Amino acid sequence: MPLPPLPNPHTEPDGSAVIRVLSYNIRSMRDDEDALARVIRACAPDLVCVQEAPRFFRWRKHAARLAAKSELVVLSGGATAAGPLLLCSMRATVERTQDVLLPLTPGLHRRGLATAVVRFGAARLGVLSCHLSLRADERYEQAGMVLRRLAALDVPYAVAAGDVNERPGGRSFRRLGAELQDCWAVAPWGGEHTSTPADPHQRIDAIFATKGVEVLGCGVPAGLDGVADDDLRAATDHLPVLAALRVPAV
Repeated sequence: MPLPPLPNPHTEPDGSAVIRVLSYNIRSMRDDEDALARVIRACAPDLVCVQEAPRFFRWRKHAARLAAKSELVVLSGGATAAGPLLLCSMRATVERTQDVLLPLTPGLHRRGLATAVVRFGAARLGVLSCHLSLRADERYEQAGMVLRRLAALDVPYAVAAGDVNERPGGRSFRRLGAELQDCWAVAPWGGEHTSTPADPHQRIDAIFATKGVEVLGCGVPAGLDGVADDDLRAATDHLPVLAALRVPAV
């Protein structure tokens, strides 16, 4: 069933920017890479917060290939952030980037954050991609690190997106939602559940925004023009989350 329209990226007369942000766990591009790129292109994002980007042999080449197929460019992250990756459109002006490795718990997977500060015209925005731990106590601590890293970007507006590995009722999800806007909860659009593509039954991926960012719509873009159900199932083991946001001019 076709989705209601989601605002296209544009600049408002007052200098504020309407942007599209996509969050997507791509499972190290181990599935159908062309289907993945078709989904991303159809969403027409200004920013893509990727989780589980390739981290090993020739990872930069893989990231660059995905960006090119998606008609985007690599902004930050990848192996240097232990998996989170940022892509952006040519509409973005990059101010700075930083990849952050989080403390390693012996026996568990290393986690990190890909961060950047970008401008869209007169709007200035911090962006962070994350993939939180499978273990509850570590995940809760990492949620706090996400909040502190967003604050350290020292920008008036910011967005954090990623695979939370937890449903909205969980402690870590609630910790993020206590300080940030859960974009799906504020302005639901499209589908809710992100896992799994074959049987969507839980929301464990999300886009969060700081206060002052206006959420115009957020959800899984199944049914969006150009997004085929077959591509969503073939691309990876998560469904993407797409948000349209209005970022004020500064």
